[in-house]
Amino acid sequence: MKNILTLALAIIFVSTSQLEAQKNFKEFNVIGVSAGLTLYDINTDDFITTSRESYMLGFQMRGNVYNNFDMIYGIAFYDTKIGISASSSPVVGNKEVLDFNMQSAQVSVLWGYKIIREHLSIEAGPILNVNGKLTLKDTQFENYIIDGYNTVRAIDLEDVSKVNFHLAAGLTAGFRNFRVFGQYQYGVTNVLNKLNSQNLENSDFKGNSSLLTVGVTAYF
Repeated sequence: MKNILTLALAIIFVSTSQLEAQKNFKEFNVIGVSAGLTLYDINTDDFITTSRESYMLGFQMRGNVYNNFDMIYGIAFYDTKIGISASSSPVVGNKEVLDFNMQSAQVSVLWGYKIIREHLSIEAGPILNVNGKLTLKDTQFENYIIDGYNTVRAIDLEDVSKVNFHLAAGLTAGFRNFRVFGQYQYGVTNVLNKLNSQNLENSDFKGNSSLLTVGVTAYF
């Protein structure tokens, strides 16, 4: 996570310099703190997944660029969860939806278009996502066999790809100092790619992250 924090600090420094340079603009330049609820899933044909709810916390800088366009630089920390179906035996066993947890840090650079000046905007852009392991919540299930396989255990899924790129689009609405937002992120890289180097039963794992977030942002 040290690399992602270094990159985030660099972006924040550049953003601050740009916002300072824009003080003469009539449009607002603000710093915001965000909090929200997340719904995470992995779009894949390799597992039976169930989306789970969790939370996020973030920091952003929003500044006017030209007319109704602005830019949003941000860093956010996500705690995401997902359920994956497994059983105690590949033939006849107890079925369970196992809970996995994954923490990540994101750096985003989004373009915004102000539909109603400071009150309603649409936003879109790229996101760099750096995450930890897909950690099994309850270790007593680590030897459960993932549905659809004979030898792939729950513990085998932990070491997923650490660096992924997402595309995001969303909407914010509210006032100058307070907004609610909704954002959807789709992972354009294969979050399961690292599993393909572990000599598992399947050597062609493919999956794309799907992340929906709703929350609030307070601007200062």
